[in-house]
Amino acid sequence: MKISRFSLAQALDNETFAAWFFLTPATICLGLFVIWPIAYLFYLSFTSGSFTVAGIHGIGLKNYHRLLLDPDFWQVIFNTLYFTIGSVVPSVILPLPIAVLLNQSLAWRDILRTAYFIPSIVSLVAAGLGFRWLFQDTGPINQVLNIFLNIFHLPPISWLGDPSWAMPVLIVFSIWKQIGFNMVVFLAGLQMIPLSLYEAAELDGANDWQQFWHITIPGLRPTLAFVTITTIIFTLRSFEAPYVITGGGPMNSTNLLIYYTYQEAFGQFDFGYAAAVASFLLAIALVLVYFQLKINTDND
Repeated sequence: MKISRFSLAQALDNETFAAWFFLTPATICLGLFVIWPIAYLFYLSFTSGSFTVAGIHGIGLKNYHRLLLDPDFWQVIFNTLYFTIGSVVPSVILPLPIAVLLNQSLAWRDILRTAYFIPSIVSLVAAGLGFRWLFQDTGPINQVLNIFLNIFHLPPISWLGDPSWAMPVLIVFSIWKQIGFNMVVFLAGLQMIPLSLYEAAELDGANDWQQFWHITIPGLRPTLAFVTITTIIFTLRSFEAPYVITGGGPMNSTNLLIYYTYQEAFGQFDFGYAAAVASFLLAIALVLVYFQLKINTDND
């Protein structure tokens, strides 16, 4: 009995040592590249100054107080909400019927799946430069559109120079980039739904719409939650689109939270205020992740 207890204790000790041995490199990387930067971000949000000879010094909650009173910040919040809602809703709705269609036995199915997914892997900067060229005043979009506008004697549209049209261009860009990724996620979710459910429903006389509404949608509920929350997070951290396509303009109409943080940190060298803005965005992301985990737990 003593030998068995000793063997069991030794085995547990060996397993614990092995677990820590394999977890240590990942734990160190997590601490250095995730936990420490987040902690330092919070520290910076309570300071003022820059990384110069004068250095930084603590100012308490003044950055957060300035955040609440800054009209530019609230305009950026409005821009970000507009961009997020305009991007997320189509980016979640449009890929679903595409995924359902491409989940069938169709000719050229693999080629179509690849074609829809290609925008997701194209460089954001390269794609942004392409969109900027397409929508500039003398670009292909206006060249084709002006033919119809001249018929009705309407003025040409300055897509990137008009505050009313610049944000829709960014929204179209975001949707174009996101559809392929979400389609692949929906395809994975569709393949997890048992075919027997559709066969039973067909025997009961259910049509395609009834099968979609009563089998596909409930079966994709966890996938829908994942796609919605990840798309919101991806949209909130959009930086390349305003940086490359519009530069935050015209008249600050396309300035988003990430780009605003970049401007404050590396344009104004106000790292403390930029850290406060980034902390605000981090809090939003953490809330979204919490809801995603809660939804997944409830579904389990």
